Amino acid sequence: MAVAPAVLALGGDVARPVRLTVSDLLSWPQHRVRVTFECATSGVRHHGFAGPLLHDVLCDAGPGFDPARRKDRLRFLIAVSGTDGHRALLSWAEIDPDFAHAPVLLAVGIDDTSLDGAGPQLVLPQDRCGARYVSGVNAIRVDGRYGPWA
Repeated sequence: MAVAPAVLALGGDVARPVRLTVSDLLSWPQHRVRVTFECATSGVRHHGFAGPLLHDVLCDAGPGFDPARRKDRLRFLIAVSGTDGHRALLSWAEIDPDFAHAPVLLAVGIDDTSLDGAGPQLVLPQDRCGARYVSGVNAIRVDGRYGPWA
């Protein structure tokens, strides 16, 4: 019996909430990275990942900031959770080309193996520690309620 592909729910302060599979994520330009990071339980890890940039996927969902006001994006946070309960939080400025422009991926493959059954993996090539790598991503929430005015 075939196993249904894992589904990622992308929502929050976006114009077009969407449910995506690894197959859906192949429709964005794919990027490849080789990473080395430290894992608290298994030491130094080396992997190759492929997938779209998180920024590209989130922009297609229509984040709720005013694109004409560059600083408006700075109040947006991105919460990512995985099927095992692991969570990570990023700021929009980390992935935005006008700010830190970190090449954060929603990986669809690891070491040339598809993640279709497990779900995409959040990959932060700039991180020395692997704590923000989230496997089996099943939810991403974009939230712009933060700041002193909240």
